[in-house]
Amino acid sequence: MEDELETIIEAEAWETALPDAEALAARVFAAARAREPRLSGSAALLLTDDAAVQDLNARFRGKDAPTNVLSFPSDEPAPGFLGDIALGYETCAREARKKGVTLADHAAHLIAHGLLHLVGYDHIEDADAEEMERLETEILAGLGVSDPYRLEEFED
Repeated sequence: MEDELETIIEAEAWETALPDAEALAARVFAAARAREPRLSGSAALLLTDDAAVQDLNARFRGKDAPTNVLSFPSDEPAPGFLGDIALGYETCAREARKKGVTLADHAAHLIAHGLLHLVGYDHIEDADAEEMERLETEILAGLGVSDPYRLEEFED
């Protein structure tokens, strides 16, 4: 199976606000693969709305609320299939505005974050979170995107 991130745009808001979403996702995937060798294979990215993400979050995580990104690592992978990622438009757009970053940069961060979850990274323990954040920052720097964690220092 070829290394690729198949992007499915389900919510029209993504197409309007980020017309190059598919190309952006491909660039993030390539940058992430360059930094994390376990990202060998394919994955699927669903760009949808908060209602769909809330439904997925309730069904698969028991949390009846929208969120910015969900990752579903493949339990019994087809050869080379890593899993699925979903981004909710309204939450992503609201977070980007609050952080004062472009939707493209915030989506790039969330895609990288989701991809790393597919290969086992998490942020439950502080040391694991630091490792994941460092790798995300490196991936994004390769794309010309500022460190998303630096911006958090200035949030209320």
